[in-house]
Amino acid sequence: MYIGDWMERGERYWPERVAVVDVARGDAGRFTYRALNERADRLATWLRDQVGVGVGDRVGLLAHNGVEYLDALFACGKLGAILVPYNWREHWRELAERIAQTRPRALIFDPEFKEAVAEALSACPEVQHTLELGEAPEEALLAGSRGYERALASRPRERVAREDVDPEDIVCLLFTGGTTGRPKGARVSLRMIAWNTLNTILHELARGDVTITHTPMFHTGGLLVYTLPLLTLGGTVVIMRRWTADEMLALVERERVTVMFCVPTQYQLMMESPRFPGASFASVRFLTSGGAPLPVPVIEAYRARHGVAFKQGFGMTEFGPGIFSMNPEDADARAGSVGRPNYFVDARIIGDDGRALGPGEVGELVVRGPSMSSGYFGVHEDPRGAADEGGWFHTGDLARCDADGFYYIVDRAKDMFISGGENVYPVEVEAALYRHPAVALCAVVGVPDPRWGEVGVAYVVKKTGLVASADVDEEGLIAHCREHLARYKVPKAIRVRASLPTTPAGKILKRALADEARGEGSAT
Repeated sequence: MYIGDWMERGERYWPERVAVVDVARGDAGRFTYRALNERADRLATWLRDQVGVGVGDRVGLLAHNGVEYLDALFACGKLGAILVPYNWREHWRELAERIAQTRPRALIFDPEFKEAVAEALSACPEVQHTLELGEAPEEALLAGSRGYERALASRPRERVAREDVDPEDIVCLLFTGGTTGRPKGARVSLRMIAWNTLNTILHELARGDVTITHTPMFHTGGLLVYTLPLLTLGGTVVIMRRWTADEMLALVERERVTVMFCVPTQYQLMMESPRFPGASFASVRFLTSGGAPLPVPVIEAYRARHGVAFKQGFGMTEFGPGIFSMNPEDADARAGSVGRPNYFVDARIIGDDGRALGPGEVGELVVRGPSMSSGYFGVHEDPRGAADEGGWFHTGDLARCDADGFYYIVDRAKDMFISGGENVYPVEVEAALYRHPAVALCAVVGVPDPRWGEVGVAYVVKKTGLVASADVDEEGLIAHCREHLARYKVPKAIRVRASLPTTPAGKILKRALADEARGEGSAT
């Protein structure tokens, strides 16, 4: 049986347990499972009665992280509708394109984005119903909008539930990160959520766990890594509207967080915070890293200062997102590995000819299992559309597997470049740069070169604050790389920057750096 109404079950089993802490709301931001279910019922009633939202209809959402994401997700689940969270960093023309692509019956939005919404809706007049978050007076709302909290309060508490639920019913559309090319909306089904939740609970979570959700909730990292699995287990989710290193460290201690996920960039920025040495991680069972390989010096720094273990993982919007998991006791000995496939996931490494490769050989990572998405909205309507004939999903990542079944992501296939006939994996070069005591962040991209075909350009951010910053210049960093890498892997140029561009999920935006490097011409 598949459950479309999570919060009805949450209220049934843990009515007075705290489900969500919405940090931006202060003391009013603590919601029990009962309260969360009531909000979902009221929103579902409003969408049904005022808009006519039903099975298969889309409901758009443009907002910073907040309890409203969960209101909307659970309300849509009660109605059989589909939540479509949009990326608030996009230009209004891109937003209009997403709206035209997904055709929502209603749009819920944060007043911070009122101007962009007005522009986008002028190009998409078919969207007739909008809810503006907050409690602003009617005269301050976007023309034609209703105030969100007043709309919820206007509906009587009525139990809303859909009796007939199919495992292939789509719950939400999550757009791929958009770091390369046009974002596509992955179709996330009840089946996908159920199996990912089971995998996550088996490998990661325990009753009573507390996590922080700070990754934008329009991404899989925000909604599905720990948030929904933990709310299925009766845990507590602390929601940050905007991430800062200082607030993250304070919340870990204040809310007695037990597990949390960050990308490596964020763990590095927390290390740079003045709060880091005195922060308490006493409640933390483990930290999880994903999105990119975690530099070994970061693992060592957290263990030395706070005695906390890391679990490197790996996932993606179209699958899971939980694909691999690492036990904390293996984190040190297997540093650099993403672990082994989750319980209900198969994985293998294949060559260009599709042949399965042996231990140590580098090839494309392909995965198979019931937590795969149902293709892309408007592209693959067949649930098997995202996989090949054998049911394998092709990740586009280059990886290897050791003799004990631990997997290592070598690089994204698109990030690898060939210099003088040799494959260069930027992740390997970045790992060498992170060994330098003054390097806080770095990214390596390949650019055309008339002699070698392609060469590497490295972008570096120096450490500041508590960590004494050594003298960092291009010559010194290149010399450092020569001590750790084969000559053809050494970057031909290094640019020191105050910061690096990142996606909303906190990943370094290599495409922007590659465009910059190519625009500068020769790297030598």
